[in-house]
Amino acid sequence: MPAPPVVGDRNAEFSFDKADFERVRQLIYQRAGISLHAGKQAMVYSRLSRRLRDTGHRSFADYLQWLERANGAQGEAEWQEFVNCLTTNLTAFFREDHHFHLLAEELRKHGSSKPLRIWCNAASTGEEPYSLAMTVADTLGPRAPVRILASDIDTKVLATASRGVYADDSRGLSPELLKRHFLRGTGRNAGSIRIKPELAAMIDFRSFNLMNSSWSLGDAFDIVFCRNVMIYFDAETQRRVLERIHGVMKPQGLLFVGHSENFTDSRDLFQLRGKTVYQRV
Repeated sequence: MPAPPVVGDRNAEFSFDKADFERVRQLIYQRAGISLHAGKQAMVYSRLSRRLRDTGHRSFADYLQWLERANGAQGEAEWQEFVNCLTTNLTAFFREDHHFHLLAEELRKHGSSKPLRIWCNAASTGEEPYSLAMTVADTLGPRAPVRILASDIDTKVLATASRGVYADDSRGLSPELLKRHFLRGTGRNAGSIRIKPELAAMIDFRSFNLMNSSWSLGDAFDIVFCRNVMIYFDAETQRRVLERIHGVMKPQGLLFVGHSENFTDSRDLFQLRGKTVYQRV
């Protein structure tokens, strides 16, 4: 297998130098808050090369200049493609399953008589919000007054999520969960499963960028899942996003984060409640 292209490789399909890489780093930081470290040159080349092919550019310098000058609907569409290419989407059903055990405990305390709002940030291809919906259904019943907002900056993965169709051997799904919460495909759809309509009805999918100046997300959230998102931000951006998450949550609301994320420096906003779970101060 050939080695991935490196900055300045004369044999590469597209011209790509250090200045191009630095420009990509600046643009994705400005647009999505993502902080790319210096070891990501090969990843950037590989993922953005498809955009150069699709738009007919022969060098990264030409593409980036065109991107920055693009405006109107076409410009916004290409900026979205740029962001889609550079975001990472790793997910599975019931990933970090201790979070879902704690969520079930909180749901039982809350009960099924009062409305409850959950925000699943970085919903990716949908496994996480559907895991939340399954937990709600198994704990409070499928008609509990719970609404889940599932958002992601990547529009392509959101389209997959909203379809709710997966392989029947998807990681994290037991035979019991498959039977309770999915419909099995037949004929040419054999091997596929679709989330049941009553679970899909709990979830609203929406494209959302944490760098947006306005967070118009409706009523305050009781619970926020924002897992393995902050690792892509620098400390300044992390703090700014945490402040804004704090602002859209109810008092004592719970924030679930990734296993490698630690926000003990923001004790004025959130206090540690459990393993990678924080409570709004």
